[in-house]
Parts: sequence; structure tokens; C-alpha cells
Amino acid sequence: MTKGQVLCIAVMGCLATLATSATAQQTIKIGELNSYKAQPAFLDSYKKGWEMAIEEINAKGGVIGKKLEVISRDDGANPGDAVRAAEELVTREGVAMIAGTFLSNVGLAVTNFAGQKKVFFLAAEPLTDKITWQNGNKYTFRLRASTYMQVAMLMPATVAAKKKRWALVYPNFEYGQAAAAAFKELLKAKQPDVEFVTEQATPLGKVDAGAVAQAIDDAKPDGIFNVLFGGDLAKFVREGTTRGIFKNRTVVSLLSGEPEYLDPLKADAPVGWIVTGYPWDKIKTKEHLAFVDAYQKKYNDYPRLGAVVGYVTMKSLAAGIAKAKSTDTEKLVEAFKGLKVDSPFGPFVYRAIDHQATMGCFVGEIALENGKGTMTNFKYVDGASVMPSDAEVKKLRPTTD
Repeated sequence: MTKGQVLCIAVMGCLATLATSATAQQTIKIGELNSYKAQPAFLDSYKKGWEMAIEEINAKGGVIGKKLEVISRDDGANPGDAVRAAEELVTREGVAMIAGTFLSNVGLAVTNFAGQKKVFFLAAEPLTDKITWQNGNKYTFRLRASTYMQVAMLMPATVAAKKKRWALVYPNFEYGQAAAAAFKELLKAKQPDVEFVTEQATPLGKVDAGAVAQAIDDAKPDGIFNVLFGGDLAKFVREGTTRGIFKNRTVVSLLSGEPEYLDPLKADAPVGWIVTGYPWDKIKTKEHLAFVDAYQKKYNDYPRLGAVVGYVTMKSLAAGIAKAKSTDTEKLVEAFKGLKVDSPFGPFVYRAIDHQATMGCFVGEIALENGKGTMTNFKYVDGASVMPSDAEVKKLRPTTD
């Protein structure tokens, strides 16, 4: 090889490096991690939602003159794997921030990582109160309404039912435990004579639905509070219906009105349950109709709640970067305090006191239409209306940074 050829190769290498560097400077890298393989019912549409948001943002020129680039990883539905993935995204991929997670125990692990490593983290889906309260830190914000908030949204209907004896059934990990604790705390405060006659804490994804249904029936409750979701919910509903344990009993349930969990039940959807959920085909606001129309045109399918969460996650990050005029972590943290974001459900804000978004939920009853479960008699409950006061938050949260 001649000296000229060697020089030519060297120059080409330098040019390639410069081109790569220039491209990197024109993009903002977002690290995203989630339990895609373990929880596809929710996360398939969630991914479609954030992909649509990124496409829309970049089509309008990106943010602060740069396009957004998402580097996604599966967290294996495992806290240890999630932390390793987050570390790899930060150190090897050079992401400016992290978003995502689904399971509450995984979300808590990444929350701890964010606090220790001083990395901005937007928890999209995990619902445990600890993410923004007991284990909250300066660098972590959360989008979805927490377990406390969703239970509080269900509380007016729960109290109005005037049932004294309650059975609880929930998956035995952070999310289920937090929801059960909130239900007992809030109902006891409203109805001091309430009795909790049985608690069925089941292993996630491995519910023995027959045994659980029988134990609940044996306890002779007047009402049932359910926190099961996904395949566990379907098994419990079908077994409970077969055994008649829902007859003449009020059932209050988290998440069960979401299409992700209603659709697989088809005609077995438990009519009359009081739930939080997403009646996608009945929400007629301008913002929501525009979102549904765009989603259906892009995917030839209707959106599940996961699509809304994924979409708003990336819209939130874009709004925060625009407000901060930077991807600097400290500036981004400050920008998110009181950040206003437009969503398919209307505008909401991220509270400065605890970093919790005020995006609300739909509360209503399950009904059957054309052999398929849906929500009826529903209303949108603003998250801000069910949040504790600043004074109460200060007692729960170690830092209000």
C-alpha cells in the first residue's frame, strides 16, 4: 500500500468520524426501557404511541433544533436487569435521559438508579406511590396517576355502595401491595366501621383463580376490591363468574376498564364492576378525537391506554426539553417542575412538590356492547382533584427538590 493510499484511508476515517459526530450533535438521544416481552398487552400499543409521538415531533423540526432519537431496551420485567439496561443506555449509548418501565418494582429500581447517578428519569407507567413519595428523588418524575390517586378516584362510588365487609385480591408485588394499602387507608377514613374480611395476595402471573375465588366466597364479603390485571384478571373473572361470587356484591377494580384487559374477556367482561379505564370510542373531546384519528390512520387499529401513555411520555420529554432549552439534567429537572403538557385527555402539569403529573383517569362501570366489554356511566377525574395537600406530601416524601 502506498503512502498516498494510507493517507487517503486516514482522511476518509477522519471524515467518517466527523460525520458521525455531526449527526450525533443534531439528535437528542432518549433511553427507553420496558417489559415488552413480559407485558405485551399494554406495551405493544405503548410503543406504537411513543413512536407516533416521535414521528410527529421530528416532522415539525424536533426540539431546540434537534431531532429526537429513542434507544429502547427490554428490561426483562426484572429490577436488576432494568438497572443494568439503564446503566448501559447512559454510559455506552450516551442518552440524555431515561423514560419508561411498567412494573412498579422495576420502576422503583430505576428511580433509585436515577437518584444515585443523577440521571433524569420519567417513569411512564409504574403506579406505586413510592416513586413520587417515599422513594422519590430530585431526578424522577412520574406520568400516570398513582395507586393512591386511582383508588381515591374510586372512593366516592365505594363509599356510596355502603358495604361493610370487604375482600381484597391483588398481585403480591409492589403495585398490588400499594393499591391494597391505599384502599384500606382511604375507606377506613371514610367508613370507620368497615371490615376487611380477607386478603388474597397472589403471585404475579400465577394466580390460582379457583382457590382465590373460593376463599373470597367463604369470607362472605359485601364488596370486593380487585387489583389483578392481565392474564390473572381474566382467570379470576371467569372463575369467579362460574362460581357466582360476584352476584349481589359490589366489585371495585383498578385498571379493569382498560381495553388491554377488557378485550381478551370478550363477552365474559364483568358487567357492573366499578373501574378505572379508557373508553376510547366514547371520548368526544377535540384533543382525543385528533389523537384517535392519527393513530388509526398510522396503524389501522384503535388505541389502547398504553398508546396514550407512550404518546404523552415523549410529548412530555419534548415539552420539558423545549422549556429548559437544553438537555442538561439539572435544567431539565427545573423545567419539569410545574411543566404544562397537552395530551389527548387535555392539559395537565407535573407538580413541583412531588414530581407527580396531574393527568387523570376515566372512572365508570363495565358494560357489554355487541358482545364486548366497554365502559359506561363514566367521567374523567382530574388527577389534581385527588392528590394530597403539600403539607401531607412533605410528610411522605424525604425531599421536595
